[in-house]
Amino acid sequence: MCHSVLMDKHYLTPLFQPEAIAVFVGKSGDTDNQIPQARALVEFITAQRYSGKLIFIDPHTTGTLADLAQTRADLAIIALPPDEALAALEVAGRIKCKAALMIGSGVAASEANQMHQVAKRHGIHLLGPNSLGFQRPRLGLNASVVGPLATKGPLALISQSGALTASILDWAGQNNVGFSTVISMGPNTSVDLSQALDFLASDAQTHSIVVYMEGISSARRFMSALRAAANAKPVVVLKAGRKKAGNEAAQTHSGAIVGSDEVFEAALRRAGAVRVRSFVELFSASKCLASRYRPVGKRLAIVTNGGGPGVLAADWASEIDLELGKLSPETAAELKPKLAALASLNDLIDLSEEATAEHYRAAIDAAGHDKTVDGVLVVHSPKSGIDAADIARAMADLKDRLGKPLLCCWMGDASVGEARDVLGQAAIPAFRTPEAAVGAFGNIASFYQNQQLLQQTPPPLTHLAKPDLEGARLLIENVLAERRKVLTEMESKALLSAFHIPVTQTILARSANEAMMIATQLGYPVALKIDSPDISHKSDVNGVALNVMNAVGVRDIYQNMIQTVSKLQPGARINGVTIQKMASNKRGRELYIGLVTDDPFGPVIAFGAGGTMIELINDRAMALPPLNLFLARRLIERSRTNETLDAWRGATAVDREALEHVLLRVSEMACELPQLREMDINPIIVDESGAVAVDARIVIDNASASARNYAHLAILPYPARYEQIWPMRGGGEYTIRPIHPDDAEMLQELVQNLSSESRYFRFVSSMKELPSSMLSRLTLIDYDSEMALVAIHRERKDGPNGESVEIQRVVGVSRYITNPDKSSCEFSLVVADDFNGKGLGSRLMLSIMEEARDKGLDEMEGLVLANNTGMLKLMKSLGFVAKPFPDDPDFKLLTHTL
Repeated sequence: MCHSVLMDKHYLTPLFQPEAIAVFVGKSGDTDNQIPQARALVEFITAQRYSGKLIFIDPHTTGTLADLAQTRADLAIIALPPDEALAALEVAGRIKCKAALMIGSGVAASEANQMHQVAKRHGIHLLGPNSLGFQRPRLGLNASVVGPLATKGPLALISQSGALTASILDWAGQNNVGFSTVISMGPNTSVDLSQALDFLASDAQTHSIVVYMEGISSARRFMSALRAAANAKPVVVLKAGRKKAGNEAAQTHSGAIVGSDEVFEAALRRAGAVRVRSFVELFSASKCLASRYRPVGKRLAIVTNGGGPGVLAADWASEIDLELGKLSPETAAELKPKLAALASLNDLIDLSEEATAEHYRAAIDAAGHDKTVDGVLVVHSPKSGIDAADIARAMADLKDRLGKPLLCCWMGDASVGEARDVLGQAAIPAFRTPEAAVGAFGNIASFYQNQQLLQQTPPPLTHLAKPDLEGARLLIENVLAERRKVLTEMESKALLSAFHIPVTQTILARSANEAMMIATQLGYPVALKIDSPDISHKSDVNGVALNVMNAVGVRDIYQNMIQTVSKLQPGARINGVTIQKMASNKRGRELYIGLVTDDPFGPVIAFGAGGTMIELINDRAMALPPLNLFLARRLIERSRTNETLDAWRGATAVDREALEHVLLRVSEMACELPQLREMDINPIIVDESGAVAVDARIVIDNASASARNYAHLAILPYPARYEQIWPMRGGGEYTIRPIHPDDAEMLQELVQNLSSESRYFRFVSSMKELPSSMLSRLTLIDYDSEMALVAIHRERKDGPNGESVEIQRVVGVSRYITNPDKSSCEFSLVVADDFNGKGLGSRLMLSIMEEARDKGLDEMEGLVLANNTGMLKLMKSLGFVAKPFPDDPDFKLLTHTL
C-alpha cells in the first residue's frame, strides 16, 4: 500500500490562527512610556472576547527567563520602541513562539533586517516591523491598530498601506461587507505579500481576496502565490504607482513604448486575477466578491424601468467590451404575455414606468435562466405609486435561485432607503450609477476570462520544429565576446532564422559597386538600410531607403546614405549598407512583435500595429512567456489591429496561423535565451500566404542565470524535460511526467477507484472524491515551489462500436511541496490498488527525489500512518529513516537527506 499524507497545517497558522498570544506592550499602566500604537493595540485587542488565550508580558517585571520559560504561546505581538522590540523578539524565541507580529512604523531597512535575522534564528515567522497588524473576526481577534474589529464575512483584505486599510474598513462597516481576514503589511516586513496570499489561498474562511499593493520584491514568488490564490478563489488587485510608460535609454521601440504598469497588467491577467484602477472600483469589486458570485462570461442582460439610465448602462457595457445579453426567441416568447404591453424586449428588457414587483420578478427570472445570459443588472428609477422595497424583495427572493450574478443600480436617494437595506441584507451588490454597476459586472467577467489564461501551462519549447539552440547561443556569445550588446540587422535576422521565423533575405554591401551587384541579383525594387551597431533607429538619421528601382539609384543612395549618417552621427561605426528585396504584396499588414525585459517580471512579449508610425499609433497588447496557441490567440485578439487582420476593404484575410507561430517562436526565444533584453520585429508583414520579418533589432546582455532553470521568467514553464517512459514489472510500460490541469478528471478517477483503506492512508479521511477546489489546487501547481509527477498507463479497450480505443489512466502520483526554509520539502505518494507490486511506487519516489535534488533541496520528509506497513517498508528500502511524530503518535515521520 503506497500511500503517504501531506501535513495539512499551513506554516502561517500560528500567526493568523493562534491558540495563545503573548502581548508585549511595555510596563503595565505606564501609558506615558508606551508607544501610541501600544495603547491602541491594548484597546482593540481587549474590546471583544478573543477565542484563544491572551498573556500580557512585561520582561521588566514578569520575572526571570526561567519563569518566562513556563509561558507557552503560538504568537507574540510586540508594540515597543525598536530597541526594546528586538529584546522582546529574543524573549518570544525563548518561549517557543512560532510567529510574531511587530506593530509600529518608521523602522528603517537596516534595523528591520536585524529583526529578520533574530526571527530567522528562532524559527519565527515575523509580520513586521512596520505592520499595523491584522484582524481575524471569526476568532474575535483584533491584533491591529487600524480600527475596531470588522464584522465577520467571506472577504480577505491584504493592504500595503495602513491608511488605506483603515479607510476600507470604515467603508465596509457602512456597506454590510464582512471580512475573514484583514492584513496591513507595511514596508520591510519579513512575512510578505506572497506568503499572506499563500495562507489565504488555503484558508477555509476566505472565499475571495482583495489586495492593495505598492510593490513586490520577487516576481516569481508573487506570481506563484497569486496564481495559487486566484486558482482557488477570486482575487482583485488595486496597485498604486502607475509609472509613466517609456524609457529614455531604450534602444528599441519595445523598450520605449512598453511601460511597467502595462506589464503588471499582463502579469495579473496571466495569474487569473482582476485588476481595478481606482479606490471606487475596488469597493465595487468588493461588493460583488462579498456576494460570492462565481466567474461567468460577458453577456449582461439589463432590466430597466427607465430608458435613459438603461441606455447609459448599455453604452458603458459596449465601452468596456461586454456584450448585451439578449433573450433567446423562446424565452422572449414566454415572457411577453407575463409583461402584457409593459415592455420592449430588444437590446434591453425595458419595462414601462408602471412595472410592478411582479413584472420585475418575471423579467429577472426569465433573463437569469436563459442560456444566452451570463448576468443580470436591474436599473431602477423611483416612480410614484411603485414600492421600490417590494422590487428589492423580489430580487432577494430570486438571488440564490438564479445561479448567476444579480446586480442592481438603484437611482435616487431618500425615497429608496428601505430598498437599499433589503438589498444589503440579501448581499445583492447595489450601485448608485449605471456605469459603476456595469463596471462591477465587468470585473466578474474579466475574472472568468483570466481564469482561462491561468489554466494554461505551456512548455518552454512548442510542438513546432526544434530551433537551432546551439547556433543561437553561439551567435550571442560571439557578440558579447566583442563587448557589443546591439546585434546588427544581419545578426538579428540570423537569430530569428535559428528559431524558424521567416525573414527577408538581407545581404551586406561594403561599397557602392557591391551594393549594385547584390541589388541586381536580388531583383528590383530593393530597400537599403545603414548597418551600424551604434544606431538604434535608422530612420532618424536618414538610414533607410525603400523602393529603389535601378542600379544607378542604388549607387547614388549608397553614397549619400554613408555621407549623411557619418555627418549626423560622426562617432558611429558603419559596417556598410544592407540590401534586401522589397516585400511585394501590397495587401499585407505591417505588424510589430517585440520583447522587453521588465523589472521585476522579466521578459514580456508585445504585439500590435507596426511600421514607422508604431509609437504614434500606440497599439500594443502584452503577455508573459511562455505562450501556447491559446495564449498567442488571446494576445492577438487584445490588440486593436486584430480587427484589420480579417478580410477588410478589398484585402484578403491574413494567415493567422503563421502569425501565431511567429509569436510561439518569440516565446521560445524568451524562454531559451536569458540574454535577450529588447527585441523589435518591425515590420513583420503578414498576408494570406504567411508572415515574413522585414526588419529586426535585438539588444542582449550577459545573463545571470542559465536557461535550464528558467530563473529569468516570472512564470516557470511546464517542465517537459522530466517526462520519461519506464517498463512495468510484469510487462507493459508507463509514462512518468509532471502533472498539468488537464489531468484533473483522471486524478479524480484515481481517487474514486481507491479502496476505502487506501483513501484513508492517503487523505486520513473517508471522502470518496476530491472537492473541486482541492482537485484544482492539486493539478494546477507552481513548478517552482512544488512538483507532482503522475504515472500514466495507456491500454487499448473495445469501444462502444467494437472498435479498439486507447484509454489513459493516472495510476500513481508522487508530490513534494517546498517548506518555508526553502531547503527541505514534504512528500506524498499514492498508487492505484490494481498497480501495487509493479514497481510503480519506488519509481515515482525515485523520480520525485531526483527532481527535488535538481531544485537544490537538501532534505525530504513526510508523514505515514504507523499502521501502513507496506508504505513504511517501501520507504525504508529507499533509504528513508522513520521516527515517531511528536504531534501525533498515529504517524511516523520519514526523512531522507537528498
